[in-house]
Amino acid sequence: MVIRVFVASSSGSVAIKKRQQDVVRFLEANRIEFEEVDITMSEEKRQWMYKNIPEDRQPAQGNPLPPQIFSDDRYCGDYDGFFESKESNTVFSFLGLKPNLASKES
Repeated sequence: MVIRVFVASSSGSVAIKKRQQDVVRFLEANRIEFEEVDITMSEEKRQWMYKNIPEDRQPAQGNPLPPQIFSDDRYCGDYDGFFESKESNTVFSFLGLKPNLASKES
């Protein structure tokens, strides 16, 4: 199982950059293996991300913004979903992983 975080390395938005860093730092700090996928470098990867976000999770207008998180091909959620799971200490469930021993989920 591979956690993939879709990011935009050349985003002009400070908020998007901070959100991306928040997700990546959390995964690194918790030693959760993941792959960072830069959608600014590949139109194919950007289109894959857009196409694989469920319709009911798409924004009302425009395209979904990074970071977007997947476990293999299963959509986990966006930053807001990640943040909520972090606040409630349920990130492992959010990512579709078994909880570690230090987690409230175990």
